[in-house]
Amino acid sequence: MSSLNLDDFTDLIERPDGGVRRDAEARRERQIVPPGSLGRLDDLGEWLSAAQGTVPVRPVERPRVVLFAGDHGIAGLGVSARPAGSAARLVRDVLEGGRPVSVLARRLGVPVRVVDMALDCDPQSLPEEVVRHRVRRGSGRIDIEDALTPEEAEAAFRAGIAVADEEADSGTDVVVLGDVSVGGTTPAGVLVAALCGTDASVVTGRGGLAIDDLAWMRKCAAIRDALRRARPVLGDQLQLMAAVGGADLAAMTGFLLQSAVRKMPVILDGVVAAACALVGQRIAFRAPDWWLAAHDSGEPGQAKALDRMALEPLLSQGVTVGEGAGALLALPLVQAAAALAAELPEQPAPSAEAEPEISGNPEPTAPAEDADTPGTGEAAGATGTP
Repeated sequence: MSSLNLDDFTDLIERPDGGVRRDAEARRERQIVPPGSLGRLDDLGEWLSAAQGTVPVRPVERPRVVLFAGDHGIAGLGVSARPAGSAARLVRDVLEGGRPVSVLARRLGVPVRVVDMALDCDPQSLPEEVVRHRVRRGSGRIDIEDALTPEEAEAAFRAGIAVADEEADSGTDVVVLGDVSVGGTTPAGVLVAALCGTDASVVTGRGGLAIDDLAWMRKCAAIRDALRRARPVLGDQLQLMAAVGGADLAAMTGFLLQSAVRKMPVILDGVVAAACALVGQRIAFRAPDWWLAAHDSGEPGQAKALDRMALEPLLSQGVTVGEGAGALLALPLVQAAAALAAELPEQPAPSAEAEPEISGNPEPTAPAEDADTPGTGEAAGATGTP
């Protein structure tokens, strides 16, 4: 029997500080640029203030890209444009600087961390810091078998918690969260369809490297078959991850929840991150308050999950490559919002000119008579009122 009680997250996760957010809104109203004129950057700055618990907001200086990696047995059905078991090649490319996320991270000065949870390769072919949390070699084919054993699902979930703690303890102030997987969008679609109560065709997308119509039909059928296996275990999120998720998805879910516990904001990338966030919301309803949706990847499952969590993407650039690249594009917006909220000067307080003090209601005073001025003196008296 598992010693991990997911209900504890409901008690451990608090919302970002509402009082601090109101103070941030009040400060924003005093700044020289009218409130609302910066669009969503206003909301972002206030959200960051609440997450940090401070006004003015601190700059985002120690962001980090965290990518969970794994291969999925369902890829063997031809539901992905990449060969089954080839995620390790993508991981090596990321580490060697040859993927879009690597280029963007290098340009932005953001370190990238890859966490192998279930790559289908010899662990000795990758650095120790990448493979040390691995749970198994590849996840099961979810249309006909469980992705993980219950023990593996718990181990993966705990690994995600441990990675979140490592990042929070090291001073990471914002995490850009993504995945490096082959076949990962298929279990993500299953999770979204199961939790939103919808049909497989509604959540089946084309994937990061777009598949053709025949592969899309195979993918839709695989999600439909896996959905039948998912519905009986919807009430237990660990069992759900074991049945139709995967080690990388279970770890991402644990990571997201523990990040919320540690009050560490997370920027979500594509459909896999969104699906894990949706599972996290089912476990702890306050958790999504700590997450931002980076971009609209065009995946229908992502759109469905974000709508259910009331998260609106910051960008819509049509980025489908995955691996955290789209989420990393949103990071400069978050940093810009923090800088504007902290550094824009406030309007000077109105200073009234000093006025003479007047008491009572004095009578108007006639000008003093001047004897040397014509029309005054005795002549004036001759014509004045007796």
